[in-house]
Amino acid sequence: MLAIFNKGLVNPPEELHSPASLSSSSNSKLPVEILNDFLSSNPTNAFSIGFGAAASLAYVPPQRPCTTYQRLFCGVDEIYCIFLGSLNNLCSLLRQYGLSKGTNEAMFIIEAYRTLRDRGPYPAHQVLRDIEGSYGFVVYDGKAGSVFAALGADDGVKLFWGVAADGSVVVSDNLKVIKESCAKSFAPFPAGCLFHSEQGLMSFEHPRSKMKAMPRIDSEGVMCGANFRADVRSRISNMPRVGSEANWALGGSKA
Repeated sequence: MLAIFNKGLVNPPEELHSPASLSSSSNSKLPVEILNDFLSSNPTNAFSIGFGAAASLAYVPPQRPCTTYQRLFCGVDEIYCIFLGSLNNLCSLLRQYGLSKGTNEAMFIIEAYRTLRDRGPYPAHQVLRDIEGSYGFVVYDGKAGSVFAALGADDGVKLFWGVAADGSVVVSDNLKVIKESCAKSFAPFPAGCLFHSEQGLMSFEHPRSKMKAMPRIDSEGVMCGANFRADVRSRISNMPRVGSEANWALGGSKA
């Protein structure tokens, strides 16, 4: 999967940018190049959807039924989700949200996101902590012009993010795609964390803790983005709530 978001839409943590990208032998690419390369490397079954200059989503369905994890794509009412992995407690979550048995993981994530956005009585971190399984997802809300991404705490699914040549944010489960797209300005997306375009990065396992950036050094001894983790010694003073009036105030680490 591949998701690209314009720098005016998403501002990642500053530590994701690496000065070494400017002098790297492999230059970072522009979004149109990244998307074209992804589609050309999967010519028979890849598809993409664009949202003007704001965002692009691309997806390759699993080629075999017994792949390591599911890849799902879904769009409902201008909310789009790419989902990787599986939810162990999907049936109980569907009952909790009043959804039909035929609802898959991507559809559920959209409904959970929409509930949080419009009328959610719970903080986003609590909703994610109720989910059991190995998963990662990216949601783009075309109406609100916002992005919501998360990665399960068990680290069973991998996601990576980085910064393209024009400052756009690139997210993929394919490390090769990220490396070729973002030069040295990339990192693993932190497990047990969520990111929202308006409020930044936070841990849903330790929602009261601030996020801390740890320098990453590659095999060449060059700084390469940053790893992010919850600093359990720090505390956020006010626990935010999620809802339309709260404006998705997640209280995370802003860029």
